[in-house]
Parts: sequence; structure tokens; C-alpha cells
Amino acid sequence: MGGSHTLAEGITPMQFGHFDDEAREYVITTPHTPYPWINYLGSQEFFGLISHTAGGYSFYRDAKMRRLTRYRYNNIPVDDGGRYFSINDGGDVWSPSFRPYKKDLDRFETRHGMGYTRITGERGGLEASVLFFVPVDINAEIHQVTLTNLSDAPKSVDLFSFVEFCLWNAEDDQTNYQRNLSIGEVEVEDGAIYHKTEYRERRNHYAMYAVNSPIAGFDTDRDSYLGYGNGFHEAAVPHAGTSEDSVASGWYPIASHHLEADLAPGESRQYTFVLGYLENADDDKWESPGVINKAPARELLARFDDNAKTDAEFARLNEYWDNLLGSYTVSSTDEKLDRMVNIWNQYQCMVTYNMSRSASYFETGMGRGMGFRDSSQDLLGFVHLVPERARERIIDIASTQFEDGSAYHQYQPLTKRGNHALGSGFNDDPLWLILGVAAYIKETGDFAILDEMVPFDNDESLAQPLMEHLKRSFNHPLEKAGPHGLPLIGRADWNDCLNLNCFSSTPGESFQTTENQAGGVAESVFIAGMFAAIGPDYVALARRRGDDAEADRAEKAIADMKQAVVDHGWDGEWFLRAYDFYGNKVGSHENAEGQIWIEPQGFCIMGGIGVDDGKAITALDSCRERLNTPHGMVLQNPAYTSYQIELGEVSTYPPGYKENGGIFCHNNPWVIIAETVVGRAEHAWEYYKQITPAYREEISEVHRLEPYVYAQMIAGKDASRHGEAKNSWLTGTASWNFVTVSQYLLGVRPDYDGLIVDPCIGAEVTDFTVRRQVRGAEYVITVKNSGGKGATLTVDGVDVEGNTVPYAPAGSTVQVVASV
Repeated sequence: MGGSHTLAEGITPMQFGHFDDEAREYVITTPHTPYPWINYLGSQEFFGLISHTAGGYSFYRDAKMRRLTRYRYNNIPVDDGGRYFSINDGGDVWSPSFRPYKKDLDRFETRHGMGYTRITGERGGLEASVLFFVPVDINAEIHQVTLTNLSDAPKSVDLFSFVEFCLWNAEDDQTNYQRNLSIGEVEVEDGAIYHKTEYRERRNHYAMYAVNSPIAGFDTDRDSYLGYGNGFHEAAVPHAGTSEDSVASGWYPIASHHLEADLAPGESRQYTFVLGYLENADDDKWESPGVINKAPARELLARFDDNAKTDAEFARLNEYWDNLLGSYTVSSTDEKLDRMVNIWNQYQCMVTYNMSRSASYFETGMGRGMGFRDSSQDLLGFVHLVPERARERIIDIASTQFEDGSAYHQYQPLTKRGNHALGSGFNDDPLWLILGVAAYIKETGDFAILDEMVPFDNDESLAQPLMEHLKRSFNHPLEKAGPHGLPLIGRADWNDCLNLNCFSSTPGESFQTTENQAGGVAESVFIAGMFAAIGPDYVALARRRGDDAEADRAEKAIADMKQAVVDHGWDGEWFLRAYDFYGNKVGSHENAEGQIWIEPQGFCIMGGIGVDDGKAITALDSCRERLNTPHGMVLQNPAYTSYQIELGEVSTYPPGYKENGGIFCHNNPWVIIAETVVGRAEHAWEYYKQITPAYREEISEVHRLEPYVYAQMIAGKDASRHGEAKNSWLTGTASWNFVTVSQYLLGVRPDYDGLIVDPCIGAEVTDFTVRRQVRGAEYVITVKNSGGKGATLTVDGVDVEGNTVPYAPAGSTVQVVASV
């Protein structure tokens, strides 16, 4: 089947903007996108989500426990509430973000860039542009507003800002009204509005919203600003053209400033608004009784009291991203490939590093924290960008492991401690730690991390070297093996919805947290494939530490596992998915539905199973015949048409959605890598383009979500809306697709002793150059490509055997030429 860059029959090209690769921006030219298209602000501790019409919210570190501004999911109209700037131009009230007033604009443009968004609207001869960004190393969100009179007559304009404060705990904020409607408190000083709800008791932090210009008025009470019963589009204060100077006492605290601007023809006026998070020591909370200590806030505001200072901080943010994105770049004959590799895929990897799966337009930020599995996989996509932070993340993840090698499935970013509510028992979790640590060591050469003392269950008295953690990870599937010698699945493996031990018949019960039925023998062929693919890294690390006996033991265990898959995990034309609680096959031609699943086909072949005897090619051909569509490969086929209690949540979704026959963009890369393992470059390249956003931009009406970042899921061929995406941004799809394209299609990947150069990409990419910075040296790799596999290399003009370029001293530049 052709890739999605060739439009399916009946699909009309439709775009809502365009890429500006030089500026590293996606430019949205209409507010009427099929869904809110968002961006992320922040890179250290302060973050914001912002849509192309200024919706979203801000938080410090933890989207649940330190939420600054309020946002309501499932709202009607969609995406109401955010950072709004209202303009009253002679009685005409509108916003450059289109929302909330939805007035027709003479021009609309949103530019989503690296850590910033700029929204510009023009109406009635006035241009209003707002730059939103979080400066590097500053716990604040900056809103720089520029008003320009484009008309030939003077204008007197009233500008109103607006944010609505969340009462810190986002879940409690939306549930505990009997308390919350009585506790809201603010202070106003010199035009700055301070949100201090609960500061009188256990909190030592407060929020502040201020502007670097004299104000004509303010409001801190939502009903006063909106008018009781009004929506945002009917806000009383902007329509009246004057503030109420209201001071919130309970109810709903907000922050709004009123500024007056007289503009001559052609004149511009600029303002910097600062939404900040501040903390005080417990013994230094008060300036005077009941008055918060504003010293840190004043210090913050002084950094933005002049618009030139704001410009300097924005320049510093751009420099930050220049440096980050310079470690891996490609220049090829395909501009869509270049923009994904150089800009958007790596940018999304950094967002998943910061957010894991916690805060998006599909995750409220109130439930999931950092994932043991999720964060280990995310690390694969950002380790080359911020290796020192990857090291810290590894220690955090490993600290939530138990002594038996299992782990908390999630941990909270604020505390870094395991999430008891979700517990453990996801039997794929331990192996992902080995993969993440190996990727880090290959990137950095930091073998010393293996000697780092790391606690189990965050109990320092149980601390052991990280290598011991990896040993217990490796042993876990061996100690939790079933009757076929395959790993027991536990609560679930990578597929959280394949719940072979759950047997849930209670409405609303969680498939992942309910008590599992005891005594089953449910086994996972997928985990066996993982063991075969990831285990060799454990062997390599043991050998490099001189522990040959352990390495020999591990090699034998891997060989035995591979044989178990061959003996008990092969269905004749593809690899089985699992054995259920009763020992029955899952993912077999013997089943009426769910006959073939994508996950084991990818990982078993990545582990080398079936590569030498033809099974790999047969399985991949079955994937192509049974799973592939123009929008990507579905997770399994046929989809389930009724609830199968012995399979769990996977069969609760309608056919074609999510795990029930949806296109999971997270595991498509495993099949792409498998295709490169067997050398089929054209198939690998075709599959890559099918799910990659830049190649789907022209069918945005179908895809619906952002054409610059990956979605977790695209509706499968059994769905009524085949090709429609859901769950964008926070997905392991980002890291795995970057690994796939950078390390296997373009074929440049770090190993322990050198850089492997082994391209396997379609012939239409005739030549390309990869610049790869690793361990302080730069490698310039020029590839002449014919669409095959097995490159011949020259390094600094000298022919070399094999495909490994030895690491050069820091500061070196190494020239590599590869011919495929």
C-alpha cells in the first residue's frame, strides 16, 4: 500500500497553515482548525500549555499539585478559558486570539515555535500581537503584547488582560467547592496582582500577574469581570471599557489589568505581562501580619521592567534551542524528512521528557505522573540532547524499583516517589530500564553510572549499585516465567489494555488497578521478544565490567528465550501475542478475532528471532497484508466486536479505536526497525511516511490534530473515521520514531565503542548528510543511497571494514562517506 503522502481515494487536500522551517515554526493561518492545535511553553520547572487561540493553563513542576491557572476539559465551546487579551477599540471588543469573542479578523496568525507561541490578530486598522514564552531558568510565563495602529487616524484603545487562578491542586479545585468557594485570597500592590489562596496555612508559594506599565484599573473577582452568568465572550468589563477594581474574597479569583493606549498612525506600544510562581522560606513568609513577602516577586518583575529585557530573554530562549537541536541534524533531498528530524520530532521528545504522559489536551495532568516504562522509553529520544538530565532521570526511575526487579508503574514528578494508587505488576517494566541505561552509556561513555548507589522503593537502606538493579530487571522475566518458558504478563505488558488476569465485570472498575485473578498462566510473547532484543545490552555491560560468568549466564538465558519463542510463540505466519489465563493462544489464526498483533512482530525480529530462518520475512509480509493501511499499521486484526472478559480492556473499545484495531503510532516504529533488520528499505520508508505528521499535513481535515507532532493513535480501518488521530504530543511515539528515523533509516546510532553507520532508507532519498555530535566530537556523515542496506565506509578518506566509526577525541571533526 502507498504511504499517506499519496492521498487515499476520496480525500481532499486540506491544510490550515504551513511550516516555516527557517524560523522553526508552524504557522496557523486560521482559528478554525479541526481541533485546538497546541504548543508547550517551558523547559525546566515552569510550564504552560497553549492552543492556537490562547487556551490552556500554566503550572510549576506538577500539573496537579502546583497548577497556577484554571482550565476546564470537556468544555463547550471547546477550549474556552486561557490567557486572554481583550481590546476595546471605540466600542469594538475583540481579541487577537479570536477566542473568546470570535469576531472576524482581517488577519489571523499563530506561530508555534520552540518553547514559544506568537498570536497575531488584526481588525479595524489595529494589529495586536502577543508573544507567549517561558524564559530559560525563570519560573514565569511572559506575555509580551504589541499594539500597532495600522490606520491613518489616531486611536485610543483599552487593553484588558485576563487569567483565572486555579487553587493549586487541580483535582481538588474542580471538586471541593464547599471549601474552595470560601478560600480564595488575593493582594494588589502597584498594579501587581498576587494570588495567595492557602498561603495563610501550609503553603509557602504564591502566584503573581503583573505588567510593566501603569494601569488604569484591575479586577481580581471573576463575577465582577465577566458579569454574573456571562460567558467569556460576554465579559462585562471589556465591553464597558473600564475595570471594577474588584478584590476577590472567596469565590473565583482572577487577574485582569486595564491599560489605556493612545496610538498615532503607525505607532506601536509594547507591554510585558509576567505570570510568576514564587516561594518563600517558612520563616520568611510575611512582610507584615497578613501581607505576603513580595521580595522575590519584585526581583522577578525587575527582570522584565523594560521591554528590551524581555527581548533579551526571548533571544536567550532561542539560543537555548539552537544549542539543543544542533546535536543531530540531517540535510537531505526530502524537506519533510529534514523538518521532522531537525526540528519537530526532537522538540516533541523534549516535551515528553518534561511531561511524560501528564499534561496535554488529552491528559488533564491530574492523574498520571512519570511512568517507569514511559520515561525509560522517552529517554531514548532525548538522551543525546540533555545527557546530564537523562542521568538524573535514570536514577529517579531506578529508585522506584522493588527488590524483586519489579517496579512502581508510575511515580510523581514532585516527590519522585512511586504512585501507590497504580501499584506494580506490569511485567514489561523492568526491561525498559536496561534499554534506557544502555542508551545513556552508549551516548556518553559514562560507565560509572553503573556503580551509582540507587535505593529500592526510595529506601536508602536498601541501596545497591545501579548494575544490581539491571541484574534484577534482567532476572525478573526469568523468575516470572510460565509453562512455555515465556514471561508471565502480570497486570499487562506494554499494551496496558491486554489484561489477561483481570476478569472484570464491574462497570467503572479499572482494568489496571483491580485485584488480578490468581493462579493463571498468562504469558507474553511480546516480553519474550523484548528480552531477546534488550538482553544483549545487559550482556555487553556485564562483559565490560569483567563479569564474564554473568555475561555467559545471560547469553544462555537469551538463547533459551529465543528458542521458547520459536517453539511456542510462532503461529505459522506470524508470532503469537500471548497465552491467556487458561493457557489458550492469543494472536493466532485459531482465534476468531485478534488473530495477528503488531507488537511481537516488531520486537521479536528486533531481537533477531526468525531472521536467519525466514520467519521474520514471513511475519513482516503478514503485517503488510493483514495490518497495513494508508494511515499506518493497525494494532491487531480482526478487531474485537464484543467484550472478551479474559482479554480485558482491549476488547472494550469499538473496533478501530485505541488498542482494538487502532493504529498505534508507538509500535509502528518497531515494525519499521524490523524491516531495516531484514534490509527492506522501501517498506521501512513507506511505513515511516504513513504515520509521520509532516507527510500527513495535506490531509489535516482527516487527521485533525497537529501536523507537526505525532499522535498516539490514528483510527484504524474498522473505524468509521479511519485516519483521524487522537492523543497528540505525550506519547512514546515521539522517542521511538526519532530512534527509528535517526538510528535505523538514516542509520547513525551510538554504540559502546563507536558510531554505527548503517543506513536503510528508500531510494527516493538519494543522498543526505547527517551531522552528529557525540562525546564532544562532531561526525559529518555523507551518504549516497540506492535504497539498499550494507554501507561501505570511508573515514577521513580511509576505507574501513564494517560499519562502526571509532569515537574520536573531544573537539575533533570526523568526515565519513557511506555508499549504500
